Amino acid sequence: MPPQTDARWLAGAVALAERARPLSRPNPAVGAMIVRDGIVVGRGWTRPGGRPHAEAVALEQAGEAARGAALYVTLEPCAHASERGPACAGLVAEAGLARVVAGVEDPDPRTAGAGLARLRAAGIDAVCLDDEVCRTSLAGYIRSKTTRIPEVTLKLAMTADGFIARPDGTSQWITGGPARAHAHRERARADAILVGGGTLRTDAPRLDVRLPGLEERSPQKVVLTRREAPAGWTAIAEPADIAGRGWQYLMVEGGAEVAEAFLAQALVDRLLIYRSPSEFGEGVPAFRQSGPSGVPDGWRLADRRRLGSDALEVYYP
Repeated sequence: MPPQTDARWLAGAVALAERARPLSRPNPAVGAMIVRDGIVVGRGWTRPGGRPHAEAVALEQAGEAARGAALYVTLEPCAHASERGPACAGLVAEAGLARVVAGVEDPDPRTAGAGLARLRAAGIDAVCLDDEVCRTSLAGYIRSKTTRIPEVTLKLAMTADGFIARPDGTSQWITGGPARAHAHRERARADAILVGGGTLRTDAPRLDVRLPGLEERSPQKVVLTRREAPAGWTAIAEPADIAGRGWQYLMVEGGAEVAEAFLAQALVDRLLIYRSPSEFGEGVPAFRQSGPSGVPDGWRLADRRRLGSDALEVYYP
């Protein structure tokens, strides 16, 4: 099958995987499609709590139509059995699929190529494309599995002249409704959300998801402080303490000092800047040092779009 066709089907699997994030934790959000003669006969994504896996869901939906078909899955099928369910590589081999196209090899040492090898031993044409779209979809899982640190998104709402709050510290509302709705959509994709102790004490933020139908995806609330955390919150003393928590995706929302602390330790993977057309003239700057674009040097603009009267800018190192 032509490479561009494989990439197209994998892109469809990535779209399915988005439905699993972040409810699939502690497992990765994976998407799978079974295609026979150009027709999708089965599809699936990781279910809440991590089981069943995407491949198992797609195979159950396809039934006998899976025999001789092709499976497109964003992550290599697992090779290790678990108390929670069988290894997907075994399920796929038993289903009689002719071809398996995985987007990314699983960094979990219990699989790490063994899943694809098991499929090839069963006579299946199994390949891994190391697809960039799939890698981006699984960025948090890959990073947490290889470094024990989640993918960190730093989100800031700022005025056109670079301030996140007025001189007295007040900041509601810098951006309009569409930008705030988009920020809640990003919250719904995170395992945990973090603010500084000052933001917690001053603003008492709810940090939940207030989009109809997505309320159950509200992330775990975390505060960067040396004080005791209030009920329902997790306290960490240093940015490095995010390691080993089991989070795949962490959103950092509150406070210029918190933003500076995470940036100084090179713990930020993505900047989400919601830029308002309004100006304060003076106030709390978003960054201590910034370049011509209003963000620190060393960041590239990857996406820019309008959200009502505001603009969303996405930056990567």
